[in-house]
Amino acid sequence: MNLTPASAPASELVRLLRPYFPWIALSTVTGIGAGIATVALLATINQVLHRPGGLAGGLLLTFIGLCVVALVGRATSDMSNNVVGQRLVAQVRKSLALKILAAPIDALERYRMHRLMPVLTQDVDMISDVAFMLASTMIALAVSLGCLGYLAWLSPPLFGLLLGALLVGITVQSLAHARGISGFFKAREQEEALHKAYRGISEGAKELRMHRARRAKVYEQQVAHTVERIHDINRRAINIFVLASSFGSALFFLLIALILGWAAFRDTAPVVLSGFVLVLLFLKGPLDQVVAALPHLGRAKVAFERIGDLSARFATPEPHLDLHAPPATPVLHDAIELRGARYAFPAVEGAEPFVLGPVDLRIGRREIVFVVGDNGSGKTTLIKLLLGLYAPVDGELLLDGKAVTPQTRDDYRQLFTTVFSDFYLFEDLVAGEEGGHQALPETALPYLQRLEIAHKVSVKSGAFSTTDLSTGQRKRLALVHAYLEGRPVLVFDEWAADQDPAFRHLFYTELLPELRAKGHSLVVISHDDRYFHVADRIVHMKAGRIAQATEAPAPSLAA
Repeated sequence: MNLTPASAPASELVRLLRPYFPWIALSTVTGIGAGIATVALLATINQVLHRPGGLAGGLLLTFIGLCVVALVGRATSDMSNNVVGQRLVAQVRKSLALKILAAPIDALERYRMHRLMPVLTQDVDMISDVAFMLASTMIALAVSLGCLGYLAWLSPPLFGLLLGALLVGITVQSLAHARGISGFFKAREQEEALHKAYRGISEGAKELRMHRARRAKVYEQQVAHTVERIHDINRRAINIFVLASSFGSALFFLLIALILGWAAFRDTAPVVLSGFVLVLLFLKGPLDQVVAALPHLGRAKVAFERIGDLSARFATPEPHLDLHAPPATPVLHDAIELRGARYAFPAVEGAEPFVLGPVDLRIGRREIVFVVGDNGSGKTTLIKLLLGLYAPVDGELLLDGKAVTPQTRDDYRQLFTTVFSDFYLFEDLVAGEEGGHQALPETALPYLQRLEIAHKVSVKSGAFSTTDLSTGQRKRLALVHAYLEGRPVLVFDEWAADQDPAFRHLFYTELLPELRAKGHSLVVISHDDRYFHVADRIVHMKAGRIAQATEAPAPSLAA
């Protein structure tokens, strides 16, 4: 279901809040009770001002009782709202994480990291901030409504004058709110551009050191310009709220002046006049609190729209992807196979979409297959089809002659351990947990020593002691993951590209044959033609098709 911008925050908020309606009801009732008690305290004070004897007898007990009710009601409402707010934020965070974990890989790749991270951090944090202030704002609103009810009871004519002034103030606040929200939307769009620029200056730090003109351009045009744009948009938006708030304050005192003028020309009871002045002076505080919350609520609305947009984009999870399913241990008896498989990327404006296939490819048990070809020829897309990360739009994927279906795709993926060219290295080790974390250091040590990183990394409490290493060393740690997981098929995407010549030679001539001898099948994307003889077959990719699949050449003398 696609959520429109207008319906996204409302429908998403109702869905998220539904489990907490009892807490919200408790908060509302106690907040209203605290508001009524506060208004009653004001009425008592106003009564005491015109009563001989002051706070005496039962009136004192009434005053104390109202203080207790106001205190307990406010504390209960605050704590109930805090429970709802914190649970809401926790639920949003877990829900977004589950949506991302279940989203199709190609959908995640299209959404892009610089758009995803601000939603997971900035937008969720904004909701968390608003959750803290929501309780006090609701109580302030309840107190304001109670005060207005008391003033209507004191003098309907004066309340009519007050109501006219409030309508003017509400109209101004509504117009300001609409313009301010529009500004916050524009600023939020710029935040994504800024996040993208920050990624550029952190991940491209080395390249920027080497190119002064690019460094200046990135800073001036992508960082400084975007920061100034956000600053200007937010400044104007918040200034609108400030001016509207100042207008409201001036209107308050003008209203008091009108009431005093009314009393000068019309016969008004002292208790009514003092009650209006006293309550209006008190009412300014709660109303200012409500008005001050409007910018935060506006930003929360923008945050909910962004969260709603992300939820809508990932509303169709990959089917049959059960996070809590028992571990699968698939076995490769014969081969995995792509038969007439085809995959098409969405069209890019001004260019034809890249299409892979149709391709036919078979990877047998205990076989080493190299996938080679120019950049952009479709090697990585082919691998993602083979891994079951992309579902073919035509053709089929088979395991031991049986088609891999949406129901079995996640189990099928458990056949593989992968090291992509843009791999992510997890610190914790899942492999070997059946023997307990205590067994992992001894199990991992031979591999760490073989790959010559035991002097930098150890295994403690089921995790690597550090991953702060060079790219080549981090790839070696990823290979340790592969060794420990022991899955039937290992896929390496340019693993040797960041290794020195000695390790490149070790990888091709020793590690790959050893893994095959242990029963593994291996698929390797490689440009190292010097080691093509290690493979059983070489698959040549060109323009999204398999140009040819050949037997490996005989080893050269140089090798």
